[in-house]
Amino acid sequence: MSQHDDAKQALNARTATELAPPTVEPYQGPGAGRGALWSSLKELRTHTGVLNGAKLLARVNQEGGFDCPGCAWPDPQGHRSAFEFCENGVKAVAAEGTRRRIGPGFFKEHSLQSLSERSDHWLELQGRLTRPMYKPEGASHYQPISWGDAFKAISERLKGLSDPNQAIFYTSGRTSNEAAFLYQLFARRLGTNNLPDCSNMCHESSGRGLLETIGTGKGTVQLTDFEQAECILVIGQNPGTNHPRMLTSLEAAAKRGCQIISINPLRERGLERFAHPQSPLALLGRSTTISTHYLQVKINGDVALLKGMMKALLDLEEERGGVIDWAFIHEHTTGFEAFKEDLDQHDWPTLVERSGIAEEQVREVAEVYARSRASIACWAMGLTQHVNGVDNIQEVVNLLLLKGNIGRPGAGACPVRGHSNVQGDRTVGIIERPSEPFCQALEARFGFSVPREHGYDVAHAIEAMARGDAELFFGMGGNFVSATPDTDLTAEALQRCAMTVHVSTKLNRSHLITGREALILPCLGRTERDTRGTGEQFVTVEDSMSVVHRSQGRKSPASESLISEVAIVCGLADALWGSEELNWSGYAEDYALIRAEIEACVPGFEGYEARSERGFVLLNGARERSWRVEGARARFTIHPVPHHPLEEGQLMMMTVRSHDQYNTTIYGWDDRYRGIYGARRVVMMCPEDMSARGLIEGSEVELTSYFEGERRSISGFKVVPQSIPVGCVATYFPEANPLVPIGLRAKKSNTPASKSIVVTVEAV
Repeated sequence: MSQHDDAKQALNARTATELAPPTVEPYQGPGAGRGALWSSLKELRTHTGVLNGAKLLARVNQEGGFDCPGCAWPDPQGHRSAFEFCENGVKAVAAEGTRRRIGPGFFKEHSLQSLSERSDHWLELQGRLTRPMYKPEGASHYQPISWGDAFKAISERLKGLSDPNQAIFYTSGRTSNEAAFLYQLFARRLGTNNLPDCSNMCHESSGRGLLETIGTGKGTVQLTDFEQAECILVIGQNPGTNHPRMLTSLEAAAKRGCQIISINPLRERGLERFAHPQSPLALLGRSTTISTHYLQVKINGDVALLKGMMKALLDLEEERGGVIDWAFIHEHTTGFEAFKEDLDQHDWPTLVERSGIAEEQVREVAEVYARSRASIACWAMGLTQHVNGVDNIQEVVNLLLLKGNIGRPGAGACPVRGHSNVQGDRTVGIIERPSEPFCQALEARFGFSVPREHGYDVAHAIEAMARGDAELFFGMGGNFVSATPDTDLTAEALQRCAMTVHVSTKLNRSHLITGREALILPCLGRTERDTRGTGEQFVTVEDSMSVVHRSQGRKSPASESLISEVAIVCGLADALWGSEELNWSGYAEDYALIRAEIEACVPGFEGYEARSERGFVLLNGARERSWRVEGARARFTIHPVPHHPLEEGQLMMMTVRSHDQYNTTIYGWDDRYRGIYGARRVVMMCPEDMSARGLIEGSEVELTSYFEGERRSISGFKVVPQSIPVGCVATYFPEANPLVPIGLRAKKSNTPASKSIVVTVEAV
């Protein structure tokens, strides 16, 4: 059996725990509330102890403290409560602060094969990595290696490349601005733009869609806008699990009478009711209704729904006037007449059939939006991870433009990012398509020629490795093999590399699916003290709303052997080139020097060092109604309504997170809000679809996906009833990622279409 066959077999092996049937107990409580409090205490007891955990949490999202390693929801400016964290933030902090350790003895005891047969949850529970580890070619175990020898091994491999484009440098969104800037500088000094990152798999569609229409790839709102909005649309997003602190803003908006329209195939508890766990009344059972309207749209039926809303708005304008913002349209936009002409061609029966929402309901929410003087549209992966993901975003922009809801208080576009610094990484240069001004700025500052050829994004990186066109994969954080689509292909692609390197805090699946040589480089976490030659260092991050602020850990490191991501990049660069050309050794000792370089190369960072103390908002032309697009006007755009003709027995599947999960990190086996306990290999179906297939709760099924004549199948899944439209099913990632074809990607953004997979569900 080949190395690939061994790994593939282990990749698909399932433990008894993973194959256990789920317990289904419908959840009747609100989002958060007492359940969040008890869950948080349980996590602290398990990992840090309650007292030590409380000390850590006292510094989360506080001035002078550290940024939560979870989501990128912004912190309140000015007054902050003593508890600026959520249940999932507690899990992230507790996991990083755990007392458990993985040393060389662990890897001596466990082979890669035996570790591969463990669940992702088990791997997560083993604790913090403490020493650099190396797997020689042909070896079955990792062995300890010094930092110097690790850097030497990687640099020798890089020196041996016949083309710098044979190296791929992946980035997770939790990397700081300082580390990310040096990382992209390293790659470009080597001669490649191969800088795929996690945003390629999530909000790339948002960036491309917004950039083409309003001239910025970022959202246009600030947290204070939520205090003034009269209507908030939450589309394709589950904040109760993925961005729980957002519920505080939604609760405040709901209490003052803001209309909240939720659009999502699944009914998510956090969008129904919320009880703030810091409120005594909430702990006694009181909760706040969040959504005034909840539309369970079909999977990828959003364009049809949004077009229906816009048709209804134009009808209302014709009936009574005062609905459309004509002054804004005439002064600030282009393309309206063509947009309206196209909209007139879409008939109501088709829009209703493809959205799954009755015309009366569409007109009802259109009336709410029409009466609102300031509206915000929020969204996440439910819009971006489709073949028409960019179209979805641009239809949201069309809706906002009709009423001038960009560039004024209480209104705007709000893509809600996941990782805590995924937006900041992109701002400081983690992109495979660098702009010409950025390339020129780097050349002027550092004196080397910056490559212009576009590099690989995530999907193209997988394909390049699978072809044998890449020799080295370097992952700065993340869990690449679990996060990406087409899991078996990704695993095979990584194994074709001569060397794979992962910078990590904890053990994950990607450490076990390796190139011929492999290294694990353990780094400091966000919570930990980073002491260098010039003293204790801090880093900076950017949240979902373009606010840049500092983050400084205070906890003692999990091991004396740990160094920061900044020090890792600098150590490797020093081993490869030395510090005569660029000041790599200086950057490693004083992060203020890195911030000075960012300030010199990236617009908006003037006075970076001083301003980072209190935080500052980056410039955003669209917020000022300065449109950095051709013609200097925001653009109405035209898109077809997606049509997914399914053959008999086929369904449309989307992948989602559970509540005991952050991205690919599995904290536990429960999904409290959906009432699913003890299992993750489940498929959520509506009772009608279950009955049509002769399935009952707990039935074991095989899932098969269909794409361009290819079939991919996974087994060992159990059926769970859930409130979801007929013809639609939901599964958890990464368990269902093997069903996502690498070729099924969003147009323009190339984002894997993990939210619209054609499948069959068959009893076994």
